[in-house]
Amino acid sequence: MSKESIQEAVQNNLEKYFRDLGEQPASNIYDMVVLAVEKPMLQMVMTRTESNQSQAAELLGINRNTLRKKLQQHGLL
Repeated sequence: MSKESIQEAVQNNLEKYFRDLGEQPASNIYDMVVLAVEKPMLQMVMTRTESNQSQAAELLGINRNTLRKKLQQHGLL
């Protein structure tokens, strides 16, 4: 899957979200999207690296301490 296809999937789902909302006000969309994407991404990276946090952090391009914090936030530790 390319970067563009990931962006397209997010865009399509956001368009559907807004259509489903209709006239209702939307809020906290940024947090909603980040939380929806972040947890499965972390799960997949941890599986791919066999739970090696140093490798996972490198793959994600983030500091290992940041990774640990995110894993804790999502109940993955």
